[in-house]
Amino acid sequence: MTSFDAIVIGGGHNGLVAAATLAKSGRKVLVLEAAGEIGGAARTEEFAPGFRAAPAHLLNRLHPEVVKTLELEKHGLVFSGGTPTPNPSPQGGGEPAAGSVQRQPSTAMAEPGPISPSPLWGGVRGGGIQLAPSVALSRDGKPLTLHGAYGESLSGASASEAAAWQELRAQLLRYAGILKPLLARRPPDLGNMSLMETSAFAMTGLSLCRLGKEDMRDFLRMLLMNVSDVADEHLDDDRLKGLLAFDATLGSHLGPRSPTSLLGLYYRLAGEIGGQTGAQALPAGGMGAVVASILRAAEAAGVSIRTEAPVAKILVEEGRAAGVALDGGEEIRARTIVSAINPRSTFLDLVGTREIDTGFVRRIKNIRMKGNAAKLHLALDRPPEFAGVDAAGHRGRLVIAHSSDHVERAFNPAKYGEFSPEPVIEITLPSLSDPTLAPSGACVLSAIVQDAPYALKEGWEEGKPKFLAAIMAQLELYAPGIGKLVRHAELLTPADLEARYRMPGGHWHHGELQADQMLMSRPALGAAGYDTPVDGLFLCGAGSHPGGGISGVPGLNAARRIIEMRG
Repeated sequence: MTSFDAIVIGGGHNGLVAAATLAKSGRKVLVLEAAGEIGGAARTEEFAPGFRAAPAHLLNRLHPEVVKTLELEKHGLVFSGGTPTPNPSPQGGGEPAAGSVQRQPSTAMAEPGPISPSPLWGGVRGGGIQLAPSVALSRDGKPLTLHGAYGESLSGASASEAAAWQELRAQLLRYAGILKPLLARRPPDLGNMSLMETSAFAMTGLSLCRLGKEDMRDFLRMLLMNVSDVADEHLDDDRLKGLLAFDATLGSHLGPRSPTSLLGLYYRLAGEIGGQTGAQALPAGGMGAVVASILRAAEAAGVSIRTEAPVAKILVEEGRAAGVALDGGEEIRARTIVSAINPRSTFLDLVGTREIDTGFVRRIKNIRMKGNAAKLHLALDRPPEFAGVDAAGHRGRLVIAHSSDHVERAFNPAKYGEFSPEPVIEITLPSLSDPTLAPSGACVLSAIVQDAPYALKEGWEEGKPKFLAAIMAQLELYAPGIGKLVRHAELLTPADLEARYRMPGGHWHHGELQADQMLMSRPALGAAGYDTPVDGLFLCGAGSHPGGGISGVPGLNAARRIIEMRG
């Protein structure tokens, strides 16, 4: 029976961040991953011969404290300097493609590989990051583009609309900035706040007061508003309104007119890349390259990693976690167990309801986590041409959501287990920035399609071909002839995401990111601060505060909480 100081269940990016942070504190740490590769939904995989992509395709939340703590720039994460060059193409002999992350299965412990910087970004500008623009596509071939860090400048709109946007953008960033510290630290325990937590909470209140009377009043007024009403108050251009509505509701079971939908936009704008708030970038090598840098940091800290090692049970003895049992019956002991997987799976499947009280079980069962987004990968003969979009726009993020009404109409059928014939879509062409993701001359299209209900009324076996046809019809309107370029299409519904990545409901946040499932209520009362009702068991996944996205914050905060509590 093997023993460790800490066992981390799940080899996604948060699990790796937690493991690396704990190992750097001097602990002996083991990561157990059920799949054959680590990385979770951030791993880059081949979906057609020579074509690779990952479910997560844009980076906009990787927290600078994670980068600093794990020294990720020493482990292949490049933010600036030099001219990026593509990762080398895989050679013969079946070697893994660049950006993929593979480790020894089951009992074999992985040896740290050589640390060689691989470019993260598709390019650099002025020694900084090459940011991906956001292009709001239009049926008349006249797109609107947000440049820089979420629209530092705007093109394709009137001068008056550009001025109105800059005023609204500044306001949104100010208000997101009030919430940003709350999303970066452990949520306060209102019943037992430490002096540090009280001070941090007070600083948030002070930041609010510093806004001034008018801004403070507007912040409180807008906090629970819907994004559609806010956009209508400030803007006239339907394309810009549609883009904001899409970004505020992406990945959530909400429409732009749903109360509190503006919180989704605040959550997005509280993220940053390389110190640039609201920025987004397409990582070279796919998101797997980001995971690879975190993996190298973990291995350098001495973390042991086992793949193909699904956990069947968390061992609980006299009310405290004592280890895990694998599917094959092997038991591994540890005084600390850290779960990076879905909280419902953690408590209901691995711990078991006999070890926790009925009230807590009920709260865990009531977490809303039915996914509402699908992922599309297209292997194309050549890059498509979106009408009116220049070369820089094709290397960015293209959004089909031509108005706030369009986003709302696409959401309406999802409430009743159906999909819209005109879905709203976020599109990237990652192989334009990283040619290693596709064969020479070919192209990868990676898209997130919103409002794909987890429980489709007719069932996804029958519904998937129809949904794919609806998506392709939408793409054809904005990129004529794209259908003739398709070599292979992979459509992952929420049900597919659930099965492939072991995410109940196929929800990438491991639970709806809405007002009643945030901060002190994430994932549920009694487990909101990473520690749980089971002594020695901690949470560090996307279902924990602050939520999903490739940030590493849940993993870092959970590890720091363990170090604080257990020395």
